[in-house]
Amino acid sequence: MMRTRPLKVALLGCGVVGSEVARIMTTHADDLTARIGAPVELAGVAVRRPDRVREGIDQALVTTDATALVKRGDIDVVVEVIGGIEPARTLITTAFEHGASVVSANKALLAQDGAALHAVAEEHDKDLYYEAAVAGAIPLIRPLRESLAGDKINRVMGIVNGTTNFILDKMDSTGAGYQEALDEATALGYAEADPTADVEGFDAAAKAAILAGIAFHTRVRLDDVYREGMTEVTAADFASAKEMGCTIKLLAICERAEDGASATARVHPAMIPLSHPLASVRGAYNAVFVESDAAGQLMFYGPGAGGSPTASAVLGDLVAVCRNRLNGATGPGESAYAALPVSPMGDVVTRYHISLDVADKPGVLAQVATVFAEHGVSIDTVRQQGKDGEASLVVVTHRASDAALTGTVEALRKLDTVRGVASIMRVEGE
Repeated sequence: MMRTRPLKVALLGCGVVGSEVARIMTTHADDLTARIGAPVELAGVAVRRPDRVREGIDQALVTTDATALVKRGDIDVVVEVIGGIEPARTLITTAFEHGASVVSANKALLAQDGAALHAVAEEHDKDLYYEAAVAGAIPLIRPLRESLAGDKINRVMGIVNGTTNFILDKMDSTGAGYQEALDEATALGYAEADPTADVEGFDAAAKAAILAGIAFHTRVRLDDVYREGMTEVTAADFASAKEMGCTIKLLAICERAEDGASATARVHPAMIPLSHPLASVRGAYNAVFVESDAAGQLMFYGPGAGGSPTASAVLGDLVAVCRNRLNGATGPGESAYAALPVSPMGDVVTRYHISLDVADKPGVLAQVATVFAEHGVSIDTVRQQGKDGEASLVVVTHRASDAALTGTVEALRKLDTVRGVASIMRVEGE
């Protein structure tokens, strides 16, 4: 039976995403009513600049007092799309305390304080949904915490930042340098004026923390995620990758240890084989590859950012939360029962591609090989090119720990015959 009294929604933020949420709520009102079982009403919109014209939004709903809006008591759901830590954290907490459930797209806040927010939501018997916090429109959070709830997830590896994927894709397909590709991304609107959060991996690291926490039923904070940006990736690295039948992507990788006793979460550039599904992800698209015991290998692909795609994820959460509200129920909250320790990067085991500048003379390869052996790092392949007394030596290892590789590189730098370490790149997806 359809309920006639509307569910009231407060919108915090009305930028690129928030304005799309408001538009879809208006244009798809009848469909949303049918899907939820009751009408939804936009009851207020909190903004910083109230005088700005917002097409399709009744100016009477606009306020600069976000705190008063979430404290009203008649609000059923608060949609938070303002981002950042504060005032978002306080506003979300206040919303729970005054009877509202929350839909958020705030990856930074969830990665830092997700456990505390879940605790407040549970205390007040309210929902906290955040599909839009990771990979835009791609349905990912709900499949991980609901569809795969009966399975054991072992690995989540993906491209979760469209800006960096666009840049690396341009470098790969055109031979452009990093700065040239970044300039094009900026001109097209894919990169912010200050791209630091994207290119240095902060954005992807926040998403990795969220994914790892859900996948492994463990509290994983942003500080637990190893982060390495992509600003040092060069055209020469792509040339080396192509020689190996690989390309380079900035990956978020969350893994359960083989013995199941710990987990790791990391973000860094890596070579992946062209045969891997993630290698074909082009432009500003996102994709996440999931490996589990029963389901096997799954891949989720689609637009990872932008107003409409992100709003789609927000509205999906809004429908789910409103349905729960009508039924007097709540959806899944935090699942952290496993409480796995998050291991440091030094414990991570993978393959490596190391490019060395060395003297072009007899015995160099033997010296280098000896250093690898002394540190317990097994060599898979070696390629050497020399000219005019100088040479380039490319070594690809078998799987080794990051700590062992670090020790190897430190020892290599001390060799008189090694002029320098040109690049070190992890090799994933094999």
